[in-house]
Amino acid sequence: MDGIDYRAAVRDHKDHVNLARVRAHLQAYKDSAIPFVRDGGDRFGVSEAARTLAGEYGITYYTPLFAIHREGHYGHIVGKSARTLKEYAQLVGQVREKGGNFIKIMASGIVDYRAYGLLSEEALERGWIAQMIHIAHEEGFAVMVHANGPEAVLPAVLAGADSIEHGNYIDRDCMEAMADSGCVWVPTIVTTRNLIGCGRYEDAVLESIYDMECRNLADAYASGVLVALGSDAGAYLVPHGKGLLQERQIFLEVLKDVPAAELQERLTRAQERITGRMVCAE
Repeated sequence: MDGIDYRAAVRDHKDHVNLARVRAHLQAYKDSAIPFVRDGGDRFGVSEAARTLAGEYGITYYTPLFAIHREGHYGHIVGKSARTLKEYAQLVGQVREKGGNFIKIMASGIVDYRAYGLLSEEALERGWIAQMIHIAHEEGFAVMVHANGPEAVLPAVLAGADSIEHGNYIDRDCMEAMADSGCVWVPTIVTTRNLIGCGRYEDAVLESIYDMECRNLADAYASGVLVALGSDAGAYLVPHGKGLLQERQIFLEVLKDVPAAELQERLTRAQERITGRMVCAE
């Protein structure tokens, strides 16, 4: 994904990985002085190629290789589907065989920017979410969970999720559960902020969602949640490299009253929590 045209990006890699594009994105991280990348996988082998090349750019690169979603639900663009939990376990085995660093699962849809509070689909059943996390943990993997809405986030956290990506519309129960468990929250607020003014959606709706995301970041931080910088780079208008710097600026604006040393310590603990459970590919 290139932040500009998803369909064109898919065409770039559909027949074979476009290494020139991969190198350009890695260079963007290097130019932004970003030495650590944790991606969310894809279905064309691009993430695997990026990890292979990342060392040339001085970047430590972790990837699940591909995300796993329940068939018929959101996730096709970033990975493979499972009809049953047995098939899911087999895909976890594929990640191990191919040297993936962690497991990424899709527990919900995405934010629908046409209206406040709207998601593209409902969350997976609690049992599915819990079993997906349990199976991955039994195989020794940390689990990154794509989740929006408390119906997806809370069950994932209670089941032992290692990180929640996005987490839009979370409530107090979600925050308290993350704080208690040490689950890292990666809010990716820049994905909304960069849409404001682009004309694709109504700015009034975007601004209300952005305000919610900023309030939740402040409340979660105050609750003791381990928050981490992440940009969802490649999403529309979120460039590789620069997108993370924009997310960092949002954190600094929202948490402006937090002493710099304290914020850095919290961010460092979040990264240590994430990296500490990675499986290192041979």
